[in-house]
Amino acid sequence: MYRIMLADDEGIVIDSLKFVIEKEFGGMCEVEYAKTGRNVIELAERFRPDIAVMDIHMPGISGIEAMKEIRKTNSGVVFIVMSAYDKFDYAKEAINLGVLDYLTKPMDRDKILWALKKAMSRIDLERAKRSNDLLVREKLETVTPMIENGLIYSILFQEYFEEDVENYRSLLGIVEDWGYMITVVGGEAQKGNHMTNAVGAGVRLQSHYKEVRELVKEYFPGMVGSLMANKIPVMVPYGKVKMDYNERIELIEKARELVRKMKKKMDISFRIGIGSVKSLHKQLESYNESLHALIDTTGSVAHAEDLPLACEYEDNYPIEMEKALFDAVIKGDMNNSLSHANRFFDWMAEHFPDSDMDIRLKILEFVLWAEHLAYDNGGMVYRFKGRTEYLPSVMGLADTESMKKWFINKISAACRNVATKKEEKSSSTVEKAKEYIASHYNRDMSLDDVSREVNISPYYFSKIFKEETGKNFIEYLTHIRMEKAKGLLQDTGYSMKEICSMVGYADPNYFSRSFKKNVGVTPTEYKEGVLGR
Repeated sequence: MYRIMLADDEGIVIDSLKFVIEKEFGGMCEVEYAKTGRNVIELAERFRPDIAVMDIHMPGISGIEAMKEIRKTNSGVVFIVMSAYDKFDYAKEAINLGVLDYLTKPMDRDKILWALKKAMSRIDLERAKRSNDLLVREKLETVTPMIENGLIYSILFQEYFEEDVENYRSLLGIVEDWGYMITVVGGEAQKGNHMTNAVGAGVRLQSHYKEVRELVKEYFPGMVGSLMANKIPVMVPYGKVKMDYNERIELIEKARELVRKMKKKMDISFRIGIGSVKSLHKQLESYNESLHALIDTTGSVAHAEDLPLACEYEDNYPIEMEKALFDAVIKGDMNNSLSHANRFFDWMAEHFPDSDMDIRLKILEFVLWAEHLAYDNGGMVYRFKGRTEYLPSVMGLADTESMKKWFINKISAACRNVATKKEEKSSSTVEKAKEYIASHYNRDMSLDDVSREVNISPYYFSKIFKEETGKNFIEYLTHIRMEKAKGLLQDTGYSMKEICSMVGYADPNYFSRSFKKNVGVTPTEYKEGVLGR
């Protein structure tokens, strides 16, 4: 349906236009008209036309002025201008108002219909665009919570690769490198530092989740995770390394207001814990802080930085560099481990040039912790007396350069042990798999069978097998079978059917196709070629 408004002071023109429109378009159009500029403006406000066929010269307010007024309240209306005068100035001003067409009187029926159809096409395109935009928004309303929850789940459960977090950031438009976690906890009532009937509250919260999500987003521009028992984690991106005092107070007040509002709307008691600002990859730490803040207090809102929950560092201490160093050790990342270790030692040497004893203690502390991480990650065998010489060695180092060399060597060894152990484990697994394949290639065999034999998941086995051998499991198994088949084809004592079965194929036709695909000739051609030499 198209709403068409006709604006002309001549009744015969109005009647002619109505006749043409009704005859051509029938019930597709709803037509109304006005004969003065003022009436046209009033009609446009009430009728909200899709198309306005306007005469420039009308009593009172001119058609051009009327169009200017209508455009203020109806930006989507399509104007078709008509006039008994073919004047350039009028046409130019009409074009500036976004007029679709300029027709001169007396009007030709075909030109009128052409202009109206063109206007209808434009309207159809705009409606389709609006409909598509609404559809996209509707889909985003469904998909965005899933993406937000995926990001929070990945960060909290540490189940991600670096590129995963970057992909989430891109999809959600997160440009900040920092953030903090908020934990919304529900219960029947607050008793001391915990919420009563957490299970029942969790069930009730599930039915109110969408409402809670919308309310949280009103107060905090963050990513809202899914309900976990009676807790909802929220990650709020932040643009600075640290939140100043005034911002923290404002944040706490907003959280208190949110608690009151949610309780009033849902008749559920709430508490909110807030963690400190961390890098996006360290949000698990902020989340744990938000939980500890609630455990250590009895208020409805608790902020980690208001409580003595964590170690405080002097202002210039490079805590992020320290964390990056140990993260690299855990991963067995030699390049980053050495880079961060060098930078940290240089920081100590620059800031504390006269503090040899403190530097000795620090490098010993770091080395012991790096080795502890290597033990935890399977890279070293713990021996009680394995580090007897460390203290005397560190105390006997002559100068800063020797201290740095000892420090870097030990960090390097810890990291290398982690990396080597990972490589050894992968190599050992693959070798065991290859032995199993070599012994069982003549049987029906799947990736699941081999991964079960080496006791790791099919997904991970497939990954390390390809990395070690350069072939995926099927390619490797097929290669083994083809090599065995070529050897058997050189022995005239076996029939083709027997050879097919001996290399693990139940169907001779499939075996023949696979042989030709991998060797380049059929088994028969291969056998004839070998015997004909």
